[in-house]
Amino acid sequence: MELLNKLFFGSDQYWAGGVSHSIFILALVITLGLTLGKLKVRNVSIGLTWVLLIGVVFGYFSLSLNEQLLHFLREFGLVLFVYSIGLSVGPSFFSSFKKGGLALNILVLITICLSLLTVVAIHFTTNTPFTALAGILSGAVTNTPGLGAAQQTYFSMTGVDAPDIAMGYAVAYPMGVIGTILAFILLRYLLRIKPTDEEQQAERGLGQLEQLTVRSITLEVTNPRIDGQTVKELRHIAERRFVVSRIIMDGDEKHNKLVNGATTLHMHDKLLIVAAPMDIDAITALVGTPVEVDWAPYEKEYISRRVLVTKPEVNGKTLSQLNLGDNFDATVTRVNRSGVDLVAHPSLILQLGDRLTVVGSELAIGKVSKMLGNSLKRLNHPNLIPIFLGIALGCVVANIPLLIPGIPEPVRLGLAGGPFIVAILMGYFGPRYHLVTYNTISANMMLREIGITMFLACVGLGAGQSVNSSLFNTQGLSWFAYGIIITMVPIILGGIIGRKFFHLNYYTLMGVLSGGNTNPPALAFSNTLTDSDSPAVGYATVYPFAMFLRIISIQIMVLLFLS
Repeated sequence: MELLNKLFFGSDQYWAGGVSHSIFILALVITLGLTLGKLKVRNVSIGLTWVLLIGVVFGYFSLSLNEQLLHFLREFGLVLFVYSIGLSVGPSFFSSFKKGGLALNILVLITICLSLLTVVAIHFTTNTPFTALAGILSGAVTNTPGLGAAQQTYFSMTGVDAPDIAMGYAVAYPMGVIGTILAFILLRYLLRIKPTDEEQQAERGLGQLEQLTVRSITLEVTNPRIDGQTVKELRHIAERRFVVSRIIMDGDEKHNKLVNGATTLHMHDKLLIVAAPMDIDAITALVGTPVEVDWAPYEKEYISRRVLVTKPEVNGKTLSQLNLGDNFDATVTRVNRSGVDLVAHPSLILQLGDRLTVVGSELAIGKVSKMLGNSLKRLNHPNLIPIFLGIALGCVVANIPLLIPGIPEPVRLGLAGGPFIVAILMGYFGPRYHLVTYNTISANMMLREIGITMFLACVGLGAGQSVNSSLFNTQGLSWFAYGIIITMVPIILGGIIGRKFFHLNYYTLMGVLSGGNTNPPALAFSNTLTDSDSPAVGYATVYPFAMFLRIISIQIMVLLFLS
């Protein structure tokens, strides 16, 4: 009994009750929370929020950690979490604003502004403390880094924690998941969506995703203007990015050949072209007529394989620098990065973890694989230097004062914003300077999950010591209602704007709104409604910018209303 008493309540003989006590409580809260997080009701779960709730229960019964230790572990967990997110979204952060992604991110900006205006309206009409509303907002949009940003900003201003922030988050989070799904269902009827038509459009990659995905098409050369032109000259005439993967020469229907920039085109040649959907019509008008060709029989001559970039020396190089066509007689048709296919144009900069679709002979693909690495074992070795260097730089950036007109005190990005921004910059610019910032998805997820569970456990343990019983009565019901409003109203209004003014496909719209709320369960629900990848592409396009805005905007709101 004495042993259990020391583990649960600590010992006065040691600082903070002892190391064993602190680790035991933290590990027990996380274990119980993760176990309960696997429970689902109608395939919906509140997931990691259970870690926070179990922490609240432990804290309420005084099964907690030393206050200083609790603060350190909470902030360290937050830094690990936001930094790992920043590294994963960094490579696609700036590119997400190009072409089709710009409109999607503008819609996310509008939706986030609507959620902030909703919070302000509730604050002034109900006199609800803004500390509670900051937590309710974070829970309503399922944005845990926003919770950390609000807590860290408030602590830096006052030197004390605000339990209302954590409790507001815990109350609103379940509705952040369920309310988003209900809003999607309601939008389907408000917008009079015809699922069959939307599915066909999504499968063809039409709408805003025309510039964010790739398609294959076979064309027969029927335009005399390009007869005798090379592929390189064709690209110059078309002024579009595309790849000619294979060619069947006129009069030689039994064989196909690989293509490079010097390949000469002739009338009635058949070309397998990979391009963005938005460019297909222009390329077709220039080249000739779409035709149906079964390329399967030609696989005996040239095969198609996915090759993984795992050699650090390839990181940051362009496809033209590798010159795979001339060196190995192989063609790269597309590059898959973070789940999105990109056109393999010559100026595309490669990054570790990219998956290249390579067409060539078995021997040629073997040589390309050796050059690029294609070794999961190599990627499994973690790159720790960029992680700890980035965290150190993030702490510097976190404390740089920024003067914003209208705000009496300088704004600091804090430990939620500083490491996140540094991670984005390192993830994006690292490959250009041959800095290897890539870690496997599993390694990144491990770092992220450890960070977020530590953070939530410590937030719960700290809040549990100050839990107000009225939370489970009238006040709790009010906070729950505010969470529903903050979740559903911006999504419904944003969905109407996205459909009427941006003309988004319904499935793309769901992905964008899920990304704007950084809501993976909502994305999972969207994916069950369609066989296309439109929700996933929309989500991946806006997620980096949405995460950035959620973290920064809530800090500004706390400074404005609580300073």
